[in-house]
Amino acid sequence: MQLIECPWCGPREETEFHYGGQAHVAYPSDPQALDDEEWAHYVFFRDNPKGLFAERWSHSAGCRRWFNAIRDTATYQFQRVYRVDEQKPAIS
Repeated sequence: MQLIECPWCGPREETEFHYGGQAHVAYPSDPQALDDEEWAHYVFFRDNPKGLFAERWSHSAGCRRWFNAIRDTATYQFQRVYRVDEQKPAIS
């Protein structure tokens, strides 16, 4: 079992967490102006890279807070976790 580092609670078993999708997806500045196709792109279209990727995670069985993580999608290893109010680190 893999341990995931919660920014508030420390390392916990991965079963305590839930994946929340791609991190840093900006909400549309004028949502009233979007047509159906633009809404579909905002809601459903996400990046799917092989390698390092910024994701949202929730510590659902612990403090119930959301945080971001940089995870390698090929190896499933977490490289870094950070709070949602922190700046996105450079992905190399």
